[in-house]
Amino acid sequence: MPLQNRVDPFGEIHATPERGMFTGNRGIIHDPETRSLLSRRWATKAWLTCALDFKNVRRVPMGRNRPGGKTGWTELFFLDEVTALAAGHRPCFYCRRLRAKAFAADYSSAFGTDDPKVGEMDGRLHRERLASGGQPVELDRHGLHLLPDGAMFSDGASDYAVRGGKALRWSFGGYDAALGFDEIADTDMCIVTPATTLEVLRQGYSPEWHPSAERLSAEAVP
Repeated sequence: MPLQNRVDPFGEIHATPERGMFTGNRGIIHDPETRSLLSRRWATKAWLTCALDFKNVRRVPMGRNRPGGKTGWTELFFLDEVTALAAGHRPCFYCRRLRAKAFAADYSSAFGTDDPKVGEMDGRLHRERLASGGQPVELDRHGLHLLPDGAMFSDGASDYAVRGGKALRWSFGGYDAALGFDEIADTDMCIVTPATTLEVLRQGYSPEWHPSAERLSAEAVP
């Protein structure tokens, strides 16, 4: 049976067989004996997106991964970085340092902050991310056209990521359709990606996409 450690764009954690391109964490939120989640869904405001492979380190997901058999951070998994950003995670400065520095630089440009500290970024994101109490922002057809590539939104039935003027429909296994904005503009929608991350994307931060997004984009080219 799959472990409950797969994150959707809203930041909710599910048990599904697909793993995705990235791991990450919110601190220790599991019981290593049962390898199941505790009632809490975060233990820190630092919600990170980490590399699946780093220095050949091997971990037992939701096990005891600290020296001495102590409980380590809870491994969560994301389809891609677009999904992780929507859920309110940011790049890790340890295993994804170059990407984290790029995120911080675009954060600095967006908010006029020199050398932003992780505590500042994490605190701001924590107030906005939907899984930690942030409120969804309604979206209309005009706002839809203003979203940057990499932003995610939802119509309540499906979740979408913006890429090249198309809405790519999200699933745990990948993106499965590319829709024109006019095909969904008459439905009620809300923005899923935190406002802070939207501004970082507008400054040019380019998240890593699942290969299914690349295929859909290639098929859309006439």
